Amino acid sequence: MSYKVLIVEDDPMVAMINEQYVCKNKQFSVCTICRNGQEALDYLEDNKADLIILDVYMPILDGVETLKQLRQHKCSADVIMVTAANDSKTLEDTMHLGVIDYLIKPFAYERFQVALEKFEAKKIALKSVSVLDQSSVDSIINNGRGHGGQGSGAEPGKDYPKGIQEKTLLHILSYLKEQDSWLNGDVIAENVGLSAVTVRHYMNYIVNTGKASESINYETGGRPCVLYRYNGQERS
Repeated sequence: MSYKVLIVEDDPMVAMINEQYVCKNKQFSVCTICRNGQEALDYLEDNKADLIILDVYMPILDGVETLKQLRQHKCSADVIMVTAANDSKTLEDTMHLGVIDYLIKPFAYERFQVALEKFEAKKIALKSVSVLDQSSVDSIINNGRGHGGQGSGAEPGKDYPKGIQEKTLLHILSYLKEQDSWLNGDVIAENVGLSAVTVRHYMNYIVNTGKASESINYETGGRPCVLYRYNGQERS
């Protein structure tokens, strides 16, 4: 499934970077870019978006007021706020209006992807339950954690280190389980639809937990590269 993302940002350079970051994740695509909140509201009258990347400081209609109007109009899209503002009042106002994440400029690509993963984990968690109980509600509130399931390789309800999202971890582990040879990080990244930097971060965690082994390949003709292979055994 591909999620449609609306970017609302008045700085063309930042908007372009946000678009590039979104498009690096194969589960997301940019439906359009708006220069201010009013353009976004006009666009949403006739079009739908699953997720809105919304800047705070913009001309004509700023991000906070745009968010208020989105909620008043019962817009179902989730919102990630992006801003140079670091004042607690703006953060508090947007949190009360139900944003799923809040990014402070300048932010790293990896942190941006964590925000996308939070959104996707929430969507998956909501779709995975037909009858709500306390466990499923807790999972949804915690952005989909706790749905690892038997044999998934993840631990239901576990608090993972910073930057590790269970849904992405399961995705990488699932790919590794299907392979029967040593793989370098670039190959893994290409096949799971993530950046090489993100994959290295996850593979370090996977290796440290004993679910995969790593080896150094010195026969590359250039700089040695790290190879990984799933072994399914977890360290106690």
